[in-house]
Amino acid sequence: MNQVGLVGRLTKDPVLRPLSGNRVQAHFTLAINRNYKNSRGEVDADFILCTVWGRLAEHIVKYCGKGSLIGVNGRIQSRSFLNEKSTKVFITEVVVEDVRFYRLKPRDSDGAVVPPKPPDEQEGLKDFVLPEAEVQLPVI
Repeated sequence: MNQVGLVGRLTKDPVLRPLSGNRVQAHFTLAINRNYKNSRGEVDADFILCTVWGRLAEHIVKYCGKGSLIGVNGRIQSRSFLNEKSTKVFITEVVVEDVRFYRLKPRDSDGAVVPPKPPDEQEGLKDFVLPEAEVQLPVI
């Protein structure tokens, strides 16, 4: 079974990338705090590369900015490609299949939280969930 669930903050504003055949894709990195402190008394974080496709990518780009707290479910995928120097690069990433928005910050964030959309605007958005009220999650 290949399943992963993560909750973390976006490290920068996600960008939508148009592809051939009217397909779209977005990449973003989630910063996820570890649940212990290092020898200096600081909390370390892991930075996980995520890829999302289609309508879900459009919604993440529309509603999430740097610092937004989101939860993602998906699968781990490894791939490789040749870079500009013809060196083979290997990448492991999470392919996002579901997302939950916990605390949203607007793009080019000024620290304000984006309020949830009224229910009538959520009608056709079945591939993600906007919280009814702001949810505070403990920092891990």
